[in-house]
Amino acid sequence: MLAFPAAIRIFLAVRPVDMRRSFNGLWAAVSEQLGEDPKGGAVFCFTNADRTRLKLLYWDGTGVWVLAKRLERGRFSWAAATDERAKLELAPEALAMLVGGVDLRHGSLKPWYER
Repeated sequence: MLAFPAAIRIFLAVRPVDMRRSFNGLWAAVSEQLGEDPKGGAVFCFTNADRTRLKLLYWDGTGVWVLAKRLERGRFSWAAATDERAKLELAPEALAMLVGGVDLRHGSLKPWYER
């Protein structure tokens, strides 16, 4: 289980990134694509174009974490942005649901065999 404190900010990049990026590439994406400070204490979430992979970048004050999840079937899903913003802000509970397979558009558990 992945849990973060309620006060932490979580940003989801709306536009996909190249999942070959790791520490330095995602760090640059936070600054350039999202316009945020990577050392600001927030969690930054990135997906690929197919939404089958998710990477999280987090600075804990002593170093950088990169966490990754690859779905064997299905896709990550969330509500569409209302404008052309580069990011959505999520509550920690929403991130836990996203990682756990809940379709954030409808608030229901999505069968992994559906696309």
